[in-house]
Amino acid sequence: MSGVDRDFVAALRAELAAIEPTRACDVAAERLGLGVDRLAGSRTDPTTPRDPVLARLAVRLGHRGGEVTGEMFAWADAPEHCRVAYLRGRFLSHGSLSIAGAQTHLEFVVEPDEAAVLSEWLREAGMPASRRIRRGRGVVTWKSAEVVGLFLRRIGAGATLLELEARQVSRALRGELNRILNAESSNLQRSVEAAGRQLAAIDQLEADGRLGEQPYVVRVVAEARRETPEASLAELAERLGLHRSGVQRALERVERLALHGEAKAAPLA
Repeated sequence: MSGVDRDFVAALRAELAAIEPTRACDVAAERLGLGVDRLAGSRTDPTTPRDPVLARLAVRLGHRGGEVTGEMFAWADAPEHCRVAYLRGRFLSHGSLSIAGAQTHLEFVVEPDEAAVLSEWLREAGMPASRRIRRGRGVVTWKSAEVVGLFLRRIGAGATLLELEARQVSRALRGELNRILNAESSNLQRSVEAAGRQLAAIDQLEADGRLGEQPYVVRVVAEARRETPEASLAELAERLGLHRSGVQRALERVERLALHGEAKAAPLA
């Protein structure tokens, strides 16, 4: 991930950590999400917040109070605002976001038994996620930019989410522009190659006298191709007042005559 992307993720985490829960129950839920109460003073447990942003948040929420009972969040009985607070805390303490390249990837790394529970809760919330075990840890993952955006919006992301969405739109536009440019480049290359074959065929037929034996339309199209080798079939047709298909058939006839060396060809359809 580039330095710009790391700065963006840091800004997102700082924005989420700065949110002040308005209810005591939300404070308690976010503290449970952070998972730091039972680990106070620990310097060895990997879930202890070493990040200064999270450390300050844990202290601030601790000063706010809020009754925390047990270690498991009571999702089934919790109102929506408490669920949001819990998920925000869980993301801040156990989540990571990657926006490198064209991929958006958000994951939670938790205990294996919690991964099953968390993925079920997220499914109930309308944000189903994949789940697996990686090096003995449970990993709950989203790789859909749409779902990641929905989740971040739900837990309170604002300005940084708008920036992320702007990046995604810009990336999509660049991808579409590149696709169009590549297609146009391929079409142009094919047109140049076809014009080269047609000019060579016209020269060959003129050299051996067969061009003058061709129907009027073939001769007119051949002359127009010589005068404007860069023109497309549609442009030749417009210039000559013919249908594009008629121009195409005339040029195909010229190439076929030159390739097979026929003295005369069947009349144009």
